[in-house]
Amino acid sequence: MDAIQFITRYKRTLQNRVDDISISVTSGGVSDMETYRSMIGEIQGLTYALDELQTLLKKDDYDEDPIRT
Repeated sequence: MDAIQFITRYKRTLQNRVDDISISVTSGGVSDMETYRSMIGEIQGLTYALDELQTLLKKDDYDEDPIRT
């Protein structure tokens, strides 16, 4: 696996986790406020990581497979 394949798979994994948590939050899968805050915090952290990775890839012109639209 080369670096581009690794990065693409990594981005997809992070985005899938964001999507899974979002579905859980919006479908009533939150039992209390502490769980809600934890889930939202995880979404924020993952989104930040995806944005930073995307920025770095654009700077180095490696952005061949953008998963965010």
